[in-house]
Amino acid sequence: MSYSFNVQAASKAAAKAAVAAKFDEVIATQPIHARDKTAALANANAVIDLLMDDDTREISVSVNGYVGWQENLREDASNPLRVASVSTTAGYVTT
Repeated sequence: MSYSFNVQAASKAAAKAAVAAKFDEVIATQPIHARDKTAALANANAVIDLLMDDDTREISVSVNGYVGWQENLREDASNPLRVASVSTTAGYVTT
């Protein structure tokens, strides 16, 4: 099951908060992603932190990933994962 989303924010802190809020939306529709939330947010936060500080531009962040499992998805989404991927791209954009 995969997800992909983009956010744009005025600061690093705001970008991190926007990513966290969007990931919660992913979990609301795909509960299995509660399993990779910690990894996805850690990845996104680390990539955002790599950027220089620039108060004159906004930060655009793209996050995507997927998880896979064997057998039917359980109602509680506790399936053992067989594959996982997390990716983040972040950069400053002119507004």
